[in-house]
Amino acid sequence: QVQLVESGGGLVQPGGSLRLSCAASRSHFRLYDMGWYRQAPGKQREMVATITTTGSTDYADSVKGRFTISRDNSKKMVYLQMNSLRPEDTAVYYCNYQSTPASWGQGTQVTVSS
Repeated sequence: QVQLVESGGGLVQPGGSLRLSCAASRSHFRLYDMGWYRQAPGKQREMVATITTTGSTDYADSVKGRFTISRDNSKKMVYLQMNSLRPEDTAVYYCNYQSTPASWGQGTQVTVSS
């Protein structure tokens, strides 16, 4: 059963912005810490941003100050606002529960290129 659906990716020029969305379906969604991850060609999947049940956030150094993770518990949604995008941000972006991950979704492709 599909538990996570990412959307919002696309092609954007350097310096541009995108907002990614993640639709979750677990019961008691508000009780799970969530994260955004990305995988670029030839690289391991890496954590980009996390948000706890209480709303505390953490970011990879590479995106700090440019990306913002947020959540809407009533809609079971997680968002990633990405600003000042760089070519090195190009990757497939995924969301997941942190401590008890679900199967990975299809991800959403973000391509930053001029």
